[in-house]
Amino acid sequence: MRIVFMGSSEASAYTLRAILKSPLLKVVGMVTQPDRPSGRRQRFTPCPCKAYAIQRGVEPIVCPEKINAPEVLEQIAGFKPDVIVVVAFGQFLGKRLLALPPHGCLNGHFSLLPKYRGAAPVQAAIASGDAVTGVTIMRMAEGMDDGDMLLHAIEPICSDDTAVTLMDRLAILNAVTMVKALKLMINGELKGEPQNHALATFASKMQKADGLIGWDLPAAVIERRVRAFDPWPGAFTFMPERLRKPGWTGRIKVLQAEILKDVPDGVQTGLAPGTVCGIVPTGPVVATGDRALCLTAVQPDGSRRMDGKSFLNGHPMVIGDRFTDAAEGVQL
Repeated sequence: MRIVFMGSSEASAYTLRAILKSPLLKVVGMVTQPDRPSGRRQRFTPCPCKAYAIQRGVEPIVCPEKINAPEVLEQIAGFKPDVIVVVAFGQFLGKRLLALPPHGCLNGHFSLLPKYRGAAPVQAAIASGDAVTGVTIMRMAEGMDDGDMLLHAIEPICSDDTAVTLMDRLAILNAVTMVKALKLMINGELKGEPQNHALATFASKMQKADGLIGWDLPAAVIERRVRAFDPWPGAFTFMPERLRKPGWTGRIKVLQAEILKDVPDGVQTGLAPGTVCGIVPTGPVVATGDRALCLTAVQPDGSRRMDGKSFLNGHPMVIGDRFTDAAEGVQL
């Protein structure tokens, strides 16, 4: 089976690797994002999937700014693909492109559709407190992740999963499931199932401001968001004014947080959300909309990651200090 592969992320590279390993599948071309400036020196750098494809000798590789441009469609048609496989590509495929290969365009989506259509399904699953998620191989249609479902695979969500750890497992699961779907397609055994659009939920692309912690939320919700938003946009808050040094925004990322089920000695109750209600060996304890939350790992702007104890050594907080939702003149 002749395949054109479209992908740009490290996660998509896992699927490309699995396809290249199968003797029944042949990658006749790859489409990925153009090289972008990266790093302190802003050197143009290929995306992770393109870098892997070059390493494996995949060619030709097309890097269009606009995937649906007529000259790009003509180039892809020249590859004569039986099917196009899309994983975390980053551009919308138009009607003409979707209809180009005889077997259509298959997408590996990192959720159990129709739940969490959109750009951030992994973050949404963790933030919502779901016990399981998975991947769905679907035949792409013109809408947002609304095509027929072809194959599902389930993955549990662990209590300490971040978006990074869960994405790593889903990337491997998607690779295995996509190859399985393609083999079923070769044998004529791949059947589609329409989605129930009434059950669809959306996980829109994350914005930086989404990471701002609302301390009036329940502790469990905040703790899940800390994990879901790692590494981006990051869950963050702002230090009290008295602890902000000149030239520092006062913004800190909360990298790890622990819900205190039992209230230790010295931790006060009944304080306003966002208020430091106690100091324990592992870090500052903060009041939320219900229970107390200990900040066990943080990263102040312009500094390194540090555990809660090290943070307190450099920023001596006391009971009654209050984290704020914003800082004047600071762009979220």
